[in-house]
Amino acid sequence: MAEAYIVEAVRTPVGRRRGGLAAVHPADLGAHVLKALVARSGVDPSAVEDVVFGCLDTVGPQAGDIARTAWLAAGLPEEVPGVTIDRQCGSSQQAVHFAAQGVLSGTQDLVVAGGTQNMSQIPIAFASRQAAEPLGFTEGPYAGSEGWRARYGDAPVNQFHGAQLIAEKWGISRLDMEEFALRSHQRALRAIDEGRFARELVPYGDVTTDEGPRRDTTLAKMAGLKPVLENGTITAACSSQVSDGAAAMLIASERAVAEHGLTPRARIHHLSVRGEDPIRMLSAPIPATAYALKKTGMSLADIDLVEINEAFAPVVLAWLKATGADPDRVNVNGGAIALGHPLGATGVKLMTTLLHELERTGGRFGLQTMCEGGGQANVTIIERL
Repeated sequence: MAEAYIVEAVRTPVGRRRGGLAAVHPADLGAHVLKALVARSGVDPSAVEDVVFGCLDTVGPQAGDIARTAWLAAGLPEEVPGVTIDRQCGSSQQAVHFAAQGVLSGTQDLVVAGGTQNMSQIPIAFASRQAAEPLGFTEGPYAGSEGWRARYGDAPVNQFHGAQLIAEKWGISRLDMEEFALRSHQRALRAIDEGRFARELVPYGDVTTDEGPRRDTTLAKMAGLKPVLENGTITAACSSQVSDGAAAMLIASERAVAEHGLTPRARIHHLSVRGEDPIRMLSAPIPATAYALKKTGMSLADIDLVEINEAFAPVVLAWLKATGADPDRVNVNGGAIALGHPLGATGVKLMTTLLHELERTGGRFGLQTMCEGGGQANVTIIERL
């Protein structure tokens, strides 16, 4: 049976809003990790058959197929094409899936998967509103669809509303969420202080480490924040941070490994994507995980480490309740609440961290999942070699 191997994986530090990466063109962020990926893997860049990047809000500096732009900005061969995809927050995890599927199908041997996002320059959904309003579209993408309204009515479709629905459905209190958020910061700071991210990071100028984790945060400070929604319990402290960054990994076939003298570090054991209620939106990792485990015949007892994106604290807390997973194996180095969520790059960023942590601890299997707009979730299981 064909195999798809992860040969190398790198990421920039994640810059916080208006932080050290705020002024960097998103194509240059992508170019930075692409150059590092080629250098670290030792691969001949002309042998790469495609560059698949995730990116949201693709207007302005993020327009024009940024996967292609980033590759060229890196000074890499012009004959290598690129494609940019949008599966919302799961875009670069989906990039890994597409890259691996190309290899597993036998139609490709070397594919780069990655993502880039500068949210300081282009805030989430801002770009689409700016592009739509001059054309007379002043409401969201669902407004005006008769089919959508017949099925879902006029229920709000936004992430904060979805996060609040999850908190209510799974009985997650504000204190539960704030304690989880504090733990995310504590775990991230421990990882930074112990140098756990050192091998995966490619510093960008003076930005040598993730900027998001807060050493001075406390439950008392979190308790003083106003909820985002009236009568709600979700606050900024329990939400992922607006961030800037990029990540990339090289996916190779057995033939490419042999021909180019590459050293595989992990294999793609499973990949799938599922959907559910788009109004609640963010709970799809629960059925998606169940589906992946059923497909593979595995249980969570077989999984050494889990990365589930901390878009909001209740996403992870509900997943833990529903699956019965061991919290000590989940987001062991913190998550997006502390480390940030550079949208189109987060999928590969998380997988890069997952790979390196499996290597550090000697674990075998790692599972990654993340909630996505439209009520979707990707699941990838990798096996360290």
